[in-house]
Amino acid sequence: MAATQATNPSQLLPLELVDKCIGSRIHIVMKNDKEIVGTLLGFDDFVSILWRAVRCEITPEGRRITKLDQILLNGNNITMLIPGGEGPEV
Repeated sequence: MAATQATNPSQLLPLELVDKCIGSRIHIVMKNDKEIVGTLLGFDDFVSILWRAVRCEITPEGRRITKLDQILLNGNNITMLIPGGEGPEV
């Protein structure tokens, strides 16, 4: 029964869920309302994230897209982390 609970995403601890997303696409909304979509490469206990990413920013003039090879994002700046999220319409 414990094995069944471990595979159910609603029963996972937050860091366990993030760990299962390594190598997957992820969408992040930051505190400053910037949004980033990319592939999760790794993270630490503070949810600082290393990933291959395409960074999407919403500006008053419209959307601006910046393509980045790799970034390290400080976990303190994350508002929402969406596994498998496609991100904003570009």
